[in-house]
Amino acid sequence: MSSEPQQTLARSASVSGTSLHTGEKVTLKIQPAPVDFGIKFKRRDLEDEPTIDATIANLKTVERATTIGEGSMRVHTVEHILSSLAAMGIDNAIVEMDANEPPIGDGSARPYVELIKKAGIAPQETPRRVFDVREPIHVETKSGSLLVVLPDPKFRISCTQAGPNGQFTQFFSSEITPAVYEREIAPARTFVFYEDVQPLMDKNLIKGGSLENAIVIRGDAVLSKEPLRFPDEFVRHKILDIIGDLALFGQRIRGHVIAVKPGHGANAELVRALAREFARSAPMLESHAFPPGEGGLDINQVMELLPHRFPFLMVDRIARFEGETRCIGVKSVTINEPFFGGHFPGHPVMPGVLQLEAMAQVASILMMKITKSSGRRLGYFVSADEVKFRKPVYPGDTLFIAAELTKSRGKNLARLKCSCSVNEAIVSECELMLTFMDQ
Repeated sequence: MSSEPQQTLARSASVSGTSLHTGEKVTLKIQPAPVDFGIKFKRRDLEDEPTIDATIANLKTVERATTIGEGSMRVHTVEHILSSLAAMGIDNAIVEMDANEPPIGDGSARPYVELIKKAGIAPQETPRRVFDVREPIHVETKSGSLLVVLPDPKFRISCTQAGPNGQFTQFFSSEITPAVYEREIAPARTFVFYEDVQPLMDKNLIKGGSLENAIVIRGDAVLSKEPLRFPDEFVRHKILDIIGDLALFGQRIRGHVIAVKPGHGANAELVRALAREFARSAPMLESHAFPPGEGGLDINQVMELLPHRFPFLMVDRIARFEGETRCIGVKSVTINEPFFGGHFPGHPVMPGVLQLEAMAQVASILMMKITKSSGRRLGYFVSADEVKFRKPVYPGDTLFIAAELTKSRGKNLARLKCSCSVNEAIVSECELMLTFMDQ
């Protein structure tokens, strides 16, 4: 999670034009959407007006563009509009179209940035989901593309673009912010090498292409309706495409993307690698250190709220509260725990029932915060459902205990989804029903 709020559009806005590959006339409208909605495309020209999530799970083809689909429905060339929405800070939106491909405009993302600014940006109450890259992630393709993501407190992209035989090799590196994107990335237009034009036409592509919406490179010559907007316009457009393809990951990234000869196929492989890493590490706290200014609790504050004491206090601290309905607690498991003397002493393992107790204690603290209660209230088990113990917990492990409110009835009854994790893997989980009583 992040302390930054999710954002949507303040109002609807539309633009019309010609699609690059299909050559059809199309009107595209962007509309606000609720929190955690993500980006969805709606085909107004089809029966029942189906919608599709812009996610890597729905990726269909990467032939000179990024195409998503579900069943027989397709939305082609989504990378420019996705790039603009992501870079300008839009987390939730509906993109309506009356054809299967957005308008190409001038071949850049600038028309979409202008469209977003016309619609306006509205903050939402729920925190933005952010994936912090903590270990290097890389993909390499047979065609020579290499993409690496390294840990970084910001979202950065460093890209090297090279044509055939190293022709027009260019490099650009920058942190990606809305202001940087609008000024340095969005105006960069799509480009194609002359020798690729006929093969693309033979594949029934680029029907709407012209020198007004693309740059054609022929030998050492650059053919375009207007002069280059940047000396390194080609690599900047590659970064534009990377941002759009990474939007299929579904959440913000804090990390440094280093790309050599990227393309839609390699970009998609990187998104899949990010998704795998996220699935592996999702249960974990984004940072193991106390996040400054985000409201964790030290052990003294924990003991002010909970009546438990040694040896039954199972929470060393609350690392952070995530929004209004989730928090993460921490317990360091040491060989000095009294239960290790009698629980498999030759092979010490933390009892599962005590992991359950740790989850209940963190859940109680969360509910006291939500209901603005003091430590004069006690949380009691009503039920524990869907209890699973997946991996053993040993001395030396650090237990990260997550509790998230899923349903409540007044201030006295609540259902929460809880889990314990060690080394980025869930070791136990359950759904708890708690009731609260005054002491």
